Amino acid sequence: MRLTPAAVVEQRDWVATRSATVVSTINDVRAELGEQFETDVDPVTETQYRAEVDAVFADGDLAVNVAALVAILRDLDVADDYPGFVVDEILGRELAATIAGTQPLRTLGEATFHYADVHVHGSSEDNAGVDDLEAALAAGFQERLPGWDWTERDSPFAVDPE
Repeated sequence: MRLTPAAVVEQRDWVATRSATVVSTINDVRAELGEQFETDVDPVTETQYRAEVDAVFADGDLAVNVAALVAILRDLDVADDYPGFVVDEILGRELAATIAGTQPLRTLGEATFHYADVHVHGSSEDNAGVDDLEAALAAGFQERLPGWDWTERDSPFAVDPE
């Protein structure tokens, strides 16, 4: 694989075109996690998702890494799929974490990937890695997007410099 600026644009465009599928997964995951944690979590829109895709790909250093993982997962297929189960999980988890950002969102992105992954099943025409890719996009972007109350307040653990 060769990554060029044009290849990064191609991957960004593909990620943006998946907005309907990814946003639906984000909102399903948020609703279920909100219920599990007894909190309200705002749903997201396709417009919010596409704007955040643009933000991720506007950061060139982040964009090239996200584009590489997206390209690998889009192309990944393993005969009978099961032998490739581990590699697409590893790549999906890393993509979700990379998109989510710094700690603690990075770890939450990884954890949410596994939760989202059990809900996402690609079509029979898709390569094996595509469903993990869509789950990773949902997990990573849902961490970046507003809607979780705890991310929209000042942390009680912040220490003021003296």
